[in-house]
Amino acid sequence: MRWILRGLMAIVGVVTLAVYLAGAYFVYLFARSVWALRPSLSTLALYLAVATVVFAFVSYQVGTAQILRDLQVWQLPEGRAQALYRRLDAYSDRMGIERPDVLVAEMGQPNALALGGGLGAGHVVVDRRLFGLLTLDELSAICAHELAHIERKDSLVQTFGYSVLQTLSGVVVLVLAPVLVVGAGVARGVAWIRGRPEAWSRTIPGRVQRAVAGSVSLAFFALTLALLAHSRRREFAADDRAAEVTGDPLALARALRKIERASNSPWSLLSPLYVNGEEEGPLTRMLSTHPATDERVQRLVERSEAERRVRIPQGRP
Repeated sequence: MRWILRGLMAIVGVVTLAVYLAGAYFVYLFARSVWALRPSLSTLALYLAVATVVFAFVSYQVGTAQILRDLQVWQLPEGRAQALYRRLDAYSDRMGIERPDVLVAEMGQPNALALGGGLGAGHVVVDRRLFGLLTLDELSAICAHELAHIERKDSLVQTFGYSVLQTLSGVVVLVLAPVLVVGAGVARGVAWIRGRPEAWSRTIPGRVQRAVAGSVSLAFFALTLALLAHSRRREFAADDRAAEVTGDPLALARALRKIERASNSPWSLLSPLYVNGEEEGPLTRMLSTHPATDERVQRLVERSEAERRVRIPQGRP
């Protein structure tokens, strides 16, 4: 009975090998015919670049419109916030951008975010509770932070970055998928022939398949970490720019700390402001798009102290 079972397993293994090898052969024929009709490498790269740019821009525009619809925003009349609008006019002039609209929304927790700005003036969306939580200086500093994102077109750059990553992922999957599928099929066929179908991943073809898949996954994970690290650097840059145009780093520091205390959840809407009030571990920080609030506040306090030390000698006779 045992030999009959082994024989049946061997037959399954041979059939599996035959099916996958036949599939590999047809894939080879198809790939060879496509390769014969291929455009030049430069033309193909141009097609991919254009498709990536178009996809990223459409995603950016559609995503911005979708977020505005989901938040059900309403525009803040200038007559109700004249002092804030005067400051935003001054900040926008210093940054050389068109002053964005100020929109109010119910976000679920105190927060703010910048939308648009790739083409046109963009929008600064502010949670309604910030008007009661922050002073004018603090609210102005938060808005200046969002203006800095619009000035640098951070949302558009981030969208393009993820679009490039998706394009690269698609190309790699398209190229390696036949190899990985055939490798897995050969590994399974060999394992069945040996009478140990559950051990297919420990065969040489299985190990090669797992090594290739793991290497590709690791490479794209590293690219994702690089994009997240760039996002965190953008937040520091926006903090610095806001401190520069307002001349008051401590106002932004106080605002961040107040928002942190008022937040009921460690996660916010996908916002360039993002404040986390919970203690984070190293892995959480690596996978976060935003730095820890303590680190941001410390940088702003140190900047304020450095500016104060510079001003003191200048005031002496």
